[in-house]
Amino acid sequence: MTILVVGASGATGRLLVQQLLNRGREIRVIVRSPDALPEEIRSNANLSVIEASVLNLSDAEMARHVEGCTAVASCLGHTLSFKGIYGQPRRLVTDATHRLCNAIRVNAPEQPVKFVLMNTTGNRNHDCHEPISFAQQCVLGLLRLLLPPHVDNEQAADYLRTQIGQDDNQIGWSAVRPDGLIDTGEVSEYELYPSPIRSAIFDAGKTSRINVGHFMAELICNDEVWRKWQGQMPVVYNKVVIE
Repeated sequence: MTILVVGASGATGRLLVQQLLNRGREIRVIVRSPDALPEEIRSNANLSVIEASVLNLSDAEMARHVEGCTAVASCLGHTLSFKGIYGQPRRLVTDATHRLCNAIRVNAPEQPVKFVLMNTTGNRNHDCHEPISFAQQCVLGLLRLLLPPHVDNEQAADYLRTQIGQDDNQIGWSAVRPDGLIDTGEVSEYELYPSPIRSAIFDAGKTSRINVGHFMAELICNDEVWRKWQGQMPVVYNKVVIE
């Protein structure tokens, strides 16, 4: 099983790569700077590094890098700086998702390739009934106007939901929605829901990045987990321990 990961040098992406390597999988990563990866990842014999910006690859190059992969995972996101939020490319996640799916189709895989997208609880799954308060609707409307990365996340998931859909014979997908991301050193217990159980704006929960990486790896490597969440947008929360 070979897995392609984009956004592998990010705070969550590197944790996903480590989880997959721990499972003995062969991993390809597309990164602009290999030095951004931790040494323990770079030195792993099961890792192949493609040094490039994912959106600068030609269609032929993209198809070649996707060829032979049973899964593709995207942990792409915008850098939290003025240039990262308001500069180009504003549709980084959406355009990468679109191009990676096209590359999968070019290779005409005999079995559907898993596409796992890291997303956000700020994005609603319009295939489900996910009601939100009027106040949250207003805040999300402002975010769409003021924060291009929020729109990018919405459009990336909508592409999978509406353009790939539920019955594609070449691509299966799942869009993982963590809540407020935090850094912890180890995988802990976490809970999964089809839809948010709390307000992402006014009552956000916490989700460890390493738990997101663990769940994404489970989706890729565990067929039972995949069957449960394929075509859905599962929400991940750290389990609250009541003492």
